Amino acid sequence: MNIKNDSLVKAMGGLGGGIVGDSRGICGALLGGVAFISSLYGRGNSEEKEQPQLRRLRQKLNEKFEDFTKEYGGIYCTNIARVNFMNPEEVKAFRKNPDSRRQYCIKVVEETAQALGEILDQVDAEGQ
Repeated sequence: MNIKNDSLVKAMGGLGGGIVGDSRGICGALLGGVAFISSLYGRGNSEEKEQPQLRRLRQKLNEKFEDFTKEYGGIYCTNIARVNFMNPEEVKAFRKNPDSRRQYCIKVVEETAQALGEILDQVDAEGQ
């Protein structure tokens, strides 16, 4: 999309490991995708109106995400990664061992980015 925003990337850093980093809540890839959609279609202040696409696109991403995370047991980091991010030894093994479930996290991030791109391409094709 030719958008480079270091502050946005930095703001998303806390989503790794689940909703509030390390909580093992909703996967940060989904949250980051919704945040990106919001950055395009949300409102910047209380006087602005939210664009109607926001809710529809957010729902589309969520549906796709739920579909491709079924094989891991759900949309939560605890289902996908199955690592206690508060345990340094588990985190070390998760990051260093090529056979760890980190490979699933990487796949989920890639699939989320792909789904987000497809959704936004469709919006462009529809001229919205």
